[in-house]
Amino acid sequence: MVPNTPHASILSVSALTRLIKQQLESRFLEVWVEGEISNLKIPNSGHVYFTLKDENSQLRAVIFRAAGRGLKFVPKEGQKVLCRGRVTVYELRGEYQIIVDYVEPRGIGALQAAFEQLKARLQKEGLFDPSRKKPLPLLPRRIGIVTSPTGAAIRDLLKVLGGHRARVEILIHPVPVQGEEAAPAIAAAVDELNDRGDLDLLIVGRGGGSLEDLWAFNEETVARAIHRSRIPVISAVGHEVDYTIADFVADFRAPTPTAAAEMVVRTWRECGNQIEILGIRLDRAVRRHLEWMRNRHRVVQRSLRDPRKVIEAHLLRLDELEGRLRQGIRNSLRNQVQRLSHARENLRHRSPMDRLQRLATQAHELTKRFDLQIGFYLRQLRNRLETLLTALDGLSPLAILGRGYSITRKLPEGNILKEARAADPGTRVHVRLHRGSLICRVDETEG
Repeated sequence: MVPNTPHASILSVSALTRLIKQQLESRFLEVWVEGEISNLKIPNSGHVYFTLKDENSQLRAVIFRAAGRGLKFVPKEGQKVLCRGRVTVYELRGEYQIIVDYVEPRGIGALQAAFEQLKARLQKEGLFDPSRKKPLPLLPRRIGIVTSPTGAAIRDLLKVLGGHRARVEILIHPVPVQGEEAAPAIAAAVDELNDRGDLDLLIVGRGGGSLEDLWAFNEETVARAIHRSRIPVISAVGHEVDYTIADFVADFRAPTPTAAAEMVVRTWRECGNQIEILGIRLDRAVRRHLEWMRNRHRVVQRSLRDPRKVIEAHLLRLDELEGRLRQGIRNSLRNQVQRLSHARENLRHRSPMDRLQRLATQAHELTKRFDLQIGFYLRQLRNRLETLLTALDGLSPLAILGRGYSITRKLPEGNILKEARAADPGTRVHVRLHRGSLICRVDETEG
């Protein structure tokens, strides 16, 4: 029954879906979800589609190619994972889903699997090749240490280096050695110490701990930073039984931080030089302002409408259409193959050469028509996407200026002028153009 009150509002399916999409996206900007991977699909586009499920429910999920490049492991069917992302609605189907930007395996077994996968991949790339390892300097005079400034490892290193009075200068780059921020900080420290150009040797490490505690030294970012280091690197992580990816990539692996220090001072001790400690400088960088700016950026970013959401929706639609088109082509070709097989069987009994020729010609023409239709349909999809991107660009205020419009402000206040009578003759004005600005003076007003 249609409501007859004048205040009744009847929504279309699209309008209702759009309202639900807006509510979900504004409410669930960042969520963490744990579940088991099922229905895993990775098409040629590089996006990863799967379903997260538990005992009672399931949730569609997608990892776009840009976020997928940062994965530390290859997702597998039935694997239990922890995902972070934002909830959205795929309007074409009216289904809600999560756009995942971070995923990690759950459990010690999963961490070990991620370790083995990364180790095999980096070994295949040649990062562990003994021929590329650099020799240690005979008498290193300036040593860079990348570790925690408060852990036992730095105390052991300094104790050994100071006890033997090695004539070396020590530059400590303090970093966190566990947690989410550890791996990027360690990789950045290795790069920064390389950029100095005045160090002879780097020691990268920490004291012992569990597999989770040492995991920062199993990250790909740390491995690649050590690989591209121009300075020889000693990896000194954990105890003698602990092995990390950093140990395999480094030029030398020390079983403990103390052993790393012994390797450095061994040549000094053997030469019997009286080493005088020049000093230990410790820089403690407090980045509270940077963290505040990062939080402020997140708040502003959440309040703005992100054009990527529109593009993501079209990318999802394009992937779906491509899959349907390929399936249709495969079905069509399968039918043609069946028809051709049937015709060949008939020919085997009747041997009508002219009919065989016609069927071959017909199959060739159908193939050409399929090729033309595929090309036309893909061009239509590409043109539609380009039109949408052009429309988004047209909404920019700078695009309006590019069409010959300008913005005039009254000087010195800077107020925007909307009518001529607001500026008396002699008033100085600032005119913003598409490229550059003008400072003008009003001679006469009209209207």
